[in-house]
Amino acid sequence: MYSHVYTMASFRIVPDNQPKTAQVQSKNSLGLHDTLEYGPRTIQAEAQSEGGLRSRLESWEETQDNLKLNMLRNVHGLHAPMRLLMERRIVAASPHMPALPQSNIHLDILMGRDETIEPGDVFGATVSGPPLDIHKDMERKLRM
Repeated sequence: MYSHVYTMASFRIVPDNQPKTAQVQSKNSLGLHDTLEYGPRTIQAEAQSEGGLRSRLESWEETQDNLKLNMLRNVHGLHAPMRLLMERRIVAASPHMPALPQSNIHLDILMGRDETIEPGDVFGATVSGPPLDIHKDMERKLRM
């Protein structure tokens, strides 16, 4: 879940401006879409990205986290980021009911997000009725 690769590129302050491109290989040798093998065509798979800004904003938090973990490693040694990542993994495994609204304040503290206010903090999640089948949700969560 929280696997980080420590390289010289992880000392970046801002994310890389090269967008990550994924190419969908859904064409046969004639250059036509093969519906039988790859399913129906979707506009989402064929659309070009909106530009580099969106990808940079999406990877902003990950880049800042990599920088903080590298600085922690350089100052305190390899054990410090490993311990922090271990603690994050432990508190991320929430034993609560999956259908009920919840927040993970422990993970927010370890990630350094405890002093920020985001729209989700003010407006909360989408309002919906009670779950229809809590037992089914728990079985899905526990893979039973």
